[in-house]
Amino acid sequence: MRAMKERYSLVIMAAAVVVFMTYTPVRASESDDRIESSAKQSFVFKTYLKDDAIRIQSKDGVVALTGTVAEESHISLAQDTVAALPGVKNVNNKLVVKGERAAKSSDAWLITKVKTSLLFHRNVSGSQTQVNAKDGMVTLRGEANSLAQRELTTEYANDVEGVKGVDNKMTVSKNPEIPNATMGEKIDDASITAQVKMALLFHRSTSASNTKVETSEGIVTLSGRARNAAEKDLATKLVTDINGVRSVVNNMTIDESLSKND
Repeated sequence: MRAMKERYSLVIMAAAVVVFMTYTPVRASESDDRIESSAKQSFVFKTYLKDDAIRIQSKDGVVALTGTVAEESHISLAQDTVAALPGVKNVNNKLVVKGERAAKSSDAWLITKVKTSLLFHRNVSGSQTQVNAKDGMVTLRGEANSLAQRELTTEYANDVEGVKGVDNKMTVSKNPEIPNATMGEKIDDASITAQVKMALLFHRSTSASNTKVETSEGIVTLSGRARNAAEKDLATKLVTDINGVRSVVNNMTIDESLSKND
């Protein structure tokens, strides 16, 4: 009887091992499929990266990004979006820019940064704003819905790293357009996080390297260190105006030693 019980226990244990070995890969596969699908359906990939040839492959939570993008900023934007998705452990980013890269600090490079920065903010009309640059001086043209929007566009462009000055030739429309649709659109948290990180990176008055960004249900929490109170306040202002952000919790601490190291 005892031998029979022992054999029965061994059979049960063997069956459990078989079930575990077959069930675990299925779960991992489902998780990887969900990561790949979530990335493709994210606001960032469907809006900013829709014309890029990006392949997304996840294996056990490690995501490989391969293919080509139109602009260098899209490489970081894709990585930050995927990295913020639930279940992602690491991102192996092998994306390359299609065609010739704009030289760093060149006017073409500056134009891309200003255009991208404006697109992330819902209270300016990035898609309707024409951006040109010559020797670091940026010229803006197009129509603004209001004088306040025109002034805000100048403020955002002027704070982009590398811009020496802004000449805003935008006119104020007599028939303002309907506000940006993204103001009322629910945007996924991963896309919000990616937009916030890039906005903080592009603006000279904020320090992306010292700021940690987390998003839950559209609520963005900032932590890390700011050079001073003004930088902390500006980070809140910039992030509040990012597409999809419902509110901002700024837990950054002020570390004046950062200013000395600049």
